[in-house]
Amino acid sequence: MRISTSQYFSMNVAAMSDQQAQLSQIYQEISSGQSLTSPADNPLGAAQAVTLSSTAAALSQYATNQNAALTSLQAEDSTLSTVITTLQSANTLGLRAGDGGLNDSDRTAIAAQLTTLRDQLVTYANATDGSGNSLFSGFQNTAQAFTTDAAGNVVYAGDTGTRTVQVTDSNAVATGDNGQAVFMSVGGTNAQPIASASSSNTGTGVIGAVTVTDPTNAANADTYQVLFSGSGSTLSYTVTDTTTGVAGTTQPYTAGSDITMGGQTVEITGTPSANDTFTVQPANKAGTDVFANLNAMIAALQQPVSGNPTAAATLQNALNTGLSQLGNTLNNVTTVQASVGGREQEVKALQTVTQTNTLQTQSNLSDLTQTDMVSTISKYEQQQNALQASQQAFVQVQNMSLFQYINN
Repeated sequence: MRISTSQYFSMNVAAMSDQQAQLSQIYQEISSGQSLTSPADNPLGAAQAVTLSSTAAALSQYATNQNAALTSLQAEDSTLSTVITTLQSANTLGLRAGDGGLNDSDRTAIAAQLTTLRDQLVTYANATDGSGNSLFSGFQNTAQAFTTDAAGNVVYAGDTGTRTVQVTDSNAVATGDNGQAVFMSVGGTNAQPIASASSSNTGTGVIGAVTVTDPTNAANADTYQVLFSGSGSTLSYTVTDTTTGVAGTTQPYTAGSDITMGGQTVEITGTPSANDTFTVQPANKAGTDVFANLNAMIAALQQPVSGNPTAAATLQNALNTGLSQLGNTLNNVTTVQASVGGREQEVKALQTVTQTNTLQTQSNLSDLTQTDMVSTISKYEQQQNALQASQQAFVQVQNMSLFQYINN
């Protein structure tokens, strides 16, 4: 087959143009540092790069969410530690107030100290995180969680919502606990039943703490009333399950003896009067508002009792009830704090995983799109040498003409 001179020239020019274009592209990769500048360069690689970029963006957002969640949880953890310390101080004061050697002035002073602790507790309950969001107001994060009305009652102004943050594609973490769950509830476990005396009692009977002898007894969930009748040697009591309406048989009263109700017992000391009543309730039915419980203890301590056995018994009953309620609140807050600590550890673990995945994604994306300078420069040199060789060969071929030999 014959190849004309024009065809030959065209073929060589096209080949050198193609080499020049390849050399230009390689130079662009070196100068820009990017090996993938358009989908046409590597369609499959471009699709992979889009996927990796999307993954990197998602991981970046998750990292931001994790930091925000951890900040909120750490703020709540710190606040709950202070709350626990305050409740422990209140418990110590309540125990001290039961000292029979104190006078009315001493108890009034203790009431003033409890008032200060209650006010501190309200301040902690209204704590905010680093962004100014209320820690314990549920979804109402811009509102103050607790307010105090004209009567001195502390009122919850938030809701029962729990804010969560998406920290991975399959994990959402609660970044706070609402005030209802922390300060106005008791836990489902480790919550002791509450014994209390009627404020209208006229005797000197004092009810102690409830002892649970059979935790599996379903009747423990009921409310019981102990009603006294008679006097002196005929003093007796009747236990009534007020939940079911079933009354037990009347029993003779002996101070300090166990009174059984369901799977639990309680002791009453002193000498109750006829028609005096005492109540035993499950923890979740016996007043779970820590602020109201503290207010009740404060009010009881402010009443003079010196020289009045009935008033002294009323005070001791109020203190015993308040201390049991404080114990339940303390257990509840401790449980909440343990949950917060667990969530902190979860977020920290996810941060490590996210950081590892981010580094791997960035490395894969870099391998796909970034120029490998060593190999690309080497390739550039090879392509440049090939182009120069083609140019020199073309020049030599141009000189291979019969007319040149004739002229010579």
